[in-house]
Amino acid sequence: MYLYLYLNIFTILFPLLLSFDRKVAFYRNWGALFPAILANGALFIVWDALFTKAGIWGFNKEYLTGVYLFNLPLEEVLFFITVPYACVFIYDVLNAYITKDLLQPYTKVIAVLLMLVLPLIAVFNMGRVYTSITFMLLTLMHLVHLRYFGTRYLGRFYLAYLVHLVPFLLVNGVLTYLPIVWYNNDYNLGLRIVSIPVEDTLYSMLMLLLTISVYEGLRQRKSVKQYDPVAV
Repeated sequence: MYLYLYLNIFTILFPLLLSFDRKVAFYRNWGALFPAILANGALFIVWDALFTKAGIWGFNKEYLTGVYLFNLPLEEVLFFITVPYACVFIYDVLNAYITKDLLQPYTKVIAVLLMLVLPLIAVFNMGRVYTSITFMLLTLMHLVHLRYFGTRYLGRFYLAYLVHLVPFLLVNGVLTYLPIVWYNNDYNLGLRIVSIPVEDTLYSMLMLLLTISVYEGLRQRKSVKQYDPVAV
């Protein structure tokens, strides 16, 4: 039963079909999106392979095709294509249909709280490597994003993150409930949202923030080149 493959297809199917919506015209941004997904995959596939080898998490062969890349199931590699695509699609749809940056007034408070609380949890849980590495990398990613963009995109990012939690809880709930993906609780806090380790919510935030940072950086660079008087 190739359930993990079907979940990947379900994740990307509607965002892909709706990429040609006239108002969003998401396909026009593929030139920035695909390098952003590649950058995301370069980090997360290596991370995933190392954690799988260490037994921090693993996969139930009953729900897989049996094809492996980099010691990871093919479906897991596809996850780092389908999920970022769908998440950035959500981000762009919200930007197109909600013109007001609703969370912009609160971005500094949210970012500061995350950058204060997450490292503290990581330091006190160094042996729980899924927790400590995820929380520290998310803190670092916030610092990098703020260094290059300030809070320009953060409000819209946080809104997209909150909205993405709906499909995230659905898909990840199936992955962890059956389970298709299992976790060794020696390496995490042992706190679950039903069957989903709480670290997965921050892992997903890190993945989305990295992808959107590269995505917006490339779009910004393209915009500058298009309107550069010297280039013209």
